[in-house]
Amino acid sequence: MMRLTLPLAQTSDWLRVFDPRGGGLFVPMQSPPETGTEVRVEVTITEGGPRVILKGNVLTRRAVADGRGVPGCTVALAADSREKINFLNGFVRGGLINRRERRRLPLRLPVTFGTHEGPKSAFSRDINEEGIFIITESPYPEGTVVHFCIFVPGRDDTIPLRGSVGHTVVVEDQDIPGMGIVFTFASPEEHATVMGIIDDLEDAFYKGTLPDEVIT
Repeated sequence: MMRLTLPLAQTSDWLRVFDPRGGGLFVPMQSPPETGTEVRVEVTITEGGPRVILKGNVLTRRAVADGRGVPGCTVALAADSREKINFLNGFVRGGLINRRERRRLPLRLPVTFGTHEGPKSAFSRDINEEGIFIITESPYPEGTVVHFCIFVPGRDDTIPLRGSVGHTVVVEDQDIPGMGIVFTFASPEEHATVMGIIDDLEDAFYKGTLPDEVIT
């Protein structure tokens, strides 16, 4: 998979390169890859914004010799990039100014949750102060109480948590399957600890210091 970079000098630049109707992303570059090439596009917003990696395939390309404007390629983004696109759209339009209320970090954190067959390993799709979405093809019914642990970069210990399933997505929905879990805290101290962890994740996300496997 080829890795492309898309540095944006300001938030308004995202609106110029992303087509919300077709879902395509234009990446300016002198030597664009061939049509059909599988790519990872690292999007960065230099004015204190996040670093997000989007996946897709090259749909069209425009080489320097074509003489029809800025050279580059249009990438058809994969379905699993949807939440990250939603995050970027909210960020550039100012919808995440009140981060404590609206933030939803598109992070792929390792998660272990309990099943009747024993512990099962999975990953998150996103997380915020209210809950987490865990990717699984066999989500629990809404209302089910779930015990799980989150693995956070930079920490040697796991974070044990519990919550109830607020909504589910199944394979037939043609979206990333899984379950959205609403946190349930045993004490104000536990709540404060988790909020601090999410604050640290958000800070690292915006500084671009999280490892690639977390934002991939």
